[in-house]
Amino acid sequence: MISLKKVTKYYGRLKTLSEVDLELKAGYGYALLGPNGSGKTTLIKSILGLVIPDSGSIEVCNEPIKQQSQYRKHIGYMPQVGQYPAGLRMAQLFEMIRGLRPDAKNIDEELIETLGLRPLMDKRMYSLSGGTRQKVSAALAFLFCPVILILDEPTAGLDPVAVEILKEKIIREKKSGKLLIVTSHILSDLEEIATHMVYLFEGSVRYNSPVEEMKKETGEKTFAKSIATLIRHQDLQFNELVKP
Repeated sequence: MISLKKVTKYYGRLKTLSEVDLELKAGYGYALLGPNGSGKTTLIKSILGLVIPDSGSIEVCNEPIKQQSQYRKHIGYMPQVGQYPAGLRMAQLFEMIRGLRPDAKNIDEELIETLGLRPLMDKRMYSLSGGTRQKVSAALAFLFCPVILILDEPTAGLDPVAVEILKEKIIREKKSGKLLIVTSHILSDLEEIATHMVYLFEGSVRYNSPVEEMKKETGEKTFAKSIATLIRHQDLQFNELVKP
């Protein structure tokens, strides 16, 4: 569903991605992990078309994305920190986003209801807490029923109830055959979501394997402990690790 071949990106002399090869398939949840500066954000932005690689190719749904924008209709993106026009009311924001996709036939408002956003629709965005803005970002990511979901730190700032609501939604979407790419510092949040682990280090994919194979390889029973053991054995710095 997403194919990256020899994707390389420089910022000046700094190589942030180095010949990245990845095949990300529908129906699976990929945990995209790595230390600060490993290239995770650059990789995500390259898939979204916000960063143009210096070399290599990216395909989404079997179509090259270079100089294209229509492919983005297949993707729901939840940024780590959503930036929205401060003076807009929440209802106006959702109306504006819907206006960008007038041809969308299916609208998913489940998270608007389950995360308690409906009573807040008259609130202006500047008045919302960080956690509520995170809920808005989640609802927008799922709004158009995309077949690909890219979720960057989706549970950051959410209260425990909202975390469970969002995790249950993510798991259902994966089971329905969608492709999920998720980053998180809280590894326990990925336990039920991730079927595969992709580890970036210094711009290169250093590990890419199904989670169950990783657990067998490391002899650990949980996702978080498997990651920690793997990194120690392969001497890969992971200074962002948050233990469960």
